[in-house]
Amino acid sequence: MTTKKIFVTGILATALSVVMFSPLSDAQAATTLTLAHAHPVEDSQHLAAMRFAERVKELSGDEITIRVFPNGQLGNDQAMIAGVRGGTIDIELSGNPYFSGLVSELNVLDLPFLFDDYEQAYRVLDGDVGQGLLSRMREQDLEGLAFWEIGFRNLTNSRRAIESADDIKGLKLRTTPNPAHIAAFEALGANPIPMPFAELFTALETGTVDGQENPVSLIRSASLADVQDHLSLTAHAYTAAPLVMNKNRFDSLTDEQQQLLRDEAQEAARYQRQLNQERISIDLEFLRQQGMQVVEQPDRASMRDRVADAVRSEFTAQHGSELVEAVERAKTAN
Repeated sequence: MTTKKIFVTGILATALSVVMFSPLSDAQAATTLTLAHAHPVEDSQHLAAMRFAERVKELSGDEITIRVFPNGQLGNDQAMIAGVRGGTIDIELSGNPYFSGLVSELNVLDLPFLFDDYEQAYRVLDGDVGQGLLSRMREQDLEGLAFWEIGFRNLTNSRRAIESADDIKGLKLRTTPNPAHIAAFEALGANPIPMPFAELFTALETGTVDGQENPVSLIRSASLADVQDHLSLTAHAYTAAPLVMNKNRFDSLTDEQQQLLRDEAQEAARYQRQLNQERISIDLEFLRQQGMQVVEQPDRASMRDRVADAVRSEFTAQHGSELVEAVERAKTAN
């Protein structure tokens, strides 16, 4: 063999050994995931999603990159959930009511006046009850990573101040498609109209609906003060927001990557909750400055008396009382 042939053969052998025995390049090893949600970029959901993406990228050593698509860029809530189930979207965040059609037991979290404060809700969501509810999503090709939040819902409308249950009668209110939400407003004499959040502002602006119900933070970030005159701090229901992932995509990751996503999803949940708590008073003052008339202490008891037991009875008639009782125990657990 000539010297030239020996030299070329040596180069080829060296190159082959690099391919066979060296780690995959960053481009080959990297995993890119999409994360979609419906809220504005100013909202705590988006801020938490960006923190989640940054920490996962850093702690995975750049093995996992998450691209965040806010503001319904990949569709409304129901379309995004369908995208995750079908594998066209990897990770998605929506309010719990949008999942209750797939896993009806989740409806327990949306029962009116179920929680007295945020700490009660967190004990349930982060404990065995919450984890059990997330695990039920696997039958729907979804892997539940953690519960983030929408928060306590408050009523806004363009017609009148809401001081008591009687003031709700006759209002056309946008709701989620959740059966508990719809039943509660029917019991109060309102006309509940389910629709995606992405369609809400236009519906309020055109008068298709008179009002809606969401946390103060979202009322501000979605600029609802531009189309609503009255805000009543009813806190009539708490809404969680499951962060879910396509199950097949999740199962394709290593055990370490799966645990990283779970851990950072929970860390981001804590971060989002903290943001919401810090911003409540600031957001409320901002809405006042925008001209909203705020009823800070409406007669919540008059509302609770009309809806709490009735809606809870409907749930237990369908699912039994065991899950509701488990929630009640978890609310006060140490």
